[in-house]
Amino acid sequence: MVFPERFQDLPDYAFTRLRKLLDPHTPGADPVLMTIGEPRHPMPPFVAEVLEAHVKEFGVYPPNDGSTELLEAISGWLALRYGVTLDDDRIMALNGSREGLFDACLALCPETKGGGQAAVLIPNPFYQPYAAAALSVGAEPVYVPATAATGFLPDYEALPEAVLSRAAVAYLCSPANPQGAIAPRDYLHRMILLAERYGFTLLADECYSEIWRDAPPPGALEVAADMGAGAETVAVFHSLSKRSNMPGLRSGFVAGGPETIRRFRQLRSYGGAPLPLPLQRVAARAWGDEAHVDENRALYQEKFAIADQIFAGIQGYKGPEGGFFLWLPVPDGDGEAAALKLWRETGVRVLPGAYLARDVGGHNPGQGYIRVALVAPKDDMQDALIRLRDCLYGQGL
Repeated sequence: MVFPERFQDLPDYAFTRLRKLLDPHTPGADPVLMTIGEPRHPMPPFVAEVLEAHVKEFGVYPPNDGSTELLEAISGWLALRYGVTLDDDRIMALNGSREGLFDACLALCPETKGGGQAAVLIPNPFYQPYAAAALSVGAEPVYVPATAATGFLPDYEALPEAVLSRAAVAYLCSPANPQGAIAPRDYLHRMILLAERYGFTLLADECYSEIWRDAPPPGALEVAADMGAGAETVAVFHSLSKRSNMPGLRSGFVAGGPETIRRFRQLRSYGGAPLPLPLQRVAARAWGDEAHVDENRALYQEKFAIADQIFAGIQGYKGPEGGFFLWLPVPDGDGEAAALKLWRETGVRVLPGAYLARDVGGHNPGQGYIRVALVAPKDDMQDALIRLRDCLYGQGL
């Protein structure tokens, strides 16, 4: 039996590595899970009502690209949120945004570019499917540091000409997972100009766009529209998982140029798993309702304030601008050792930052961090953050 070599250097997924690290050990107290970004705030109140009204539609094959009702709801939300009006040929429903973020390379990345192997630009640390997507099409993943020195956003402009000329797609997450940084409008403007100059597609992962501290993050589509950029320059990805506390619904979308969406649809017609029609009805209702989103955001803003108070005075602490993760520097610079210590002594379960990044030139930019998901109920979260602080940084700080 001969197996492909393209994934041989792909490490175990972050949570598989975490289980190997922690599961052999007994937690030091009642466990509090702060690893996975699975929202635990209430779902919108209308979910059961919509499902009950359309339950018979589980008996029919759902439309692969999204029902007219769902596409219109998404288009309406994009117009409300970003002031951008798109026709149905520029939007496609996804079975969660993860599907689209992976399939983007399959649909859009050429085999070669600039006289050599196509390159996929990836912030480092990053959401892990980006790397697997690049490897799946035989492209070179180029990991670009997104550290405190760069405002926790990748500085793609600093890459050598030889790399940029081969760039086919570039991933960007704002608000960033795991660091919580928001890409400002001028940064997006420069990234779009760079994409147009070198002929690559900017893939904007905006799944955390509705969870923010002070002001709504700008979107890549709205900046591109304001600039008059080419329609195919940017593709954006959104989801109801974080926005509406429905990670199990598996409903997201991609929006981009007509040719971009045509290629996505062609690929999906062969291998996609369309969202069942009753779930598309729920998704359409969710995209059309902002009240539950406002309530959800207020809960996270409360959590941000609690975290700021608990970690006040901790060197290197920076609360997130958006999203719901803390990206905490650990005193000894070893996030893996810190995660193990926390689990064994306090029962708080967090993710080592190195598991979300790659070594480049012998350095892993996530090595000195842990990622902490602020998804537990408020009181549980507060207790766990105090345990974490006292364990890693010393009591009474």
